[in-house]
Amino acid sequence: MSKPLINCHCLGVVLSGGKSSRMGKDKSLLTRNNEDMLSFSTQQLHNAGASEVVVSGQQHGIADTIENVGPMGGIFTIIEKYQPQALLILPVDLPLIDDETLRQLKRVGELSNQACFYQDNFLPLYLPINAHVEQFFRQSFSQLTLDVKGAKGPSIKALLKQIPSKVLIAKNTQQLFNANTPEQWQQAKQQFQPQHIKHRNIHV
Repeated sequence: MSKPLINCHCLGVVLSGGKSSRMGKDKSLLTRNNEDMLSFSTQQLHNAGASEVVVSGQQHGIADTIENVGPMGGIFTIIEKYQPQALLILPVDLPLIDDETLRQLKRVGELSNQACFYQDNFLPLYLPINAHVEQFFRQSFSQLTLDVKGAKGPSIKALLKQIPSKVLIAKNTQQLFNANTPEQWQQAKQQFQPQHIKHRNIHV
């Protein structure tokens, strides 16, 4: 068991616990300019100012204490395990994200002490861990353990409805493009491939 990260003001979290069923392969292992998406996502969080970065997902990092309830299961596990002051959360399927987009969330979130996300996108997310957040998770998951197997867990949308939050407008919405299918991954590749490779592909 990992030792809690003491004095961790903002803990970066890569969400990599999904089954990648629509992609047909582990999204974290997809290669973006000779770098896998897990490494890319981790580096973006470091560049954005996260003091430490952990990976949520049984195959690469930290297994959810309550399984099969989506990203909130991973977030709940991280909060319980490390007890950070705040989280900067990034899913592993955003190949066009840059550190400035994440840094903006962190900056506004820290100044306002509120959760911050971009319009029409609940992730990435800056989430301060306060009494309201902890109460929501404990109530939601304590109820879930009493329910029948396979019960649906709480959503990020439900969490954000119950806590103070700010919605930001992204300067470039392409940065928030999710690559969940092979077709979407090919679309993303057209944006991050080096120029000489794009030109070569055009003439093939």
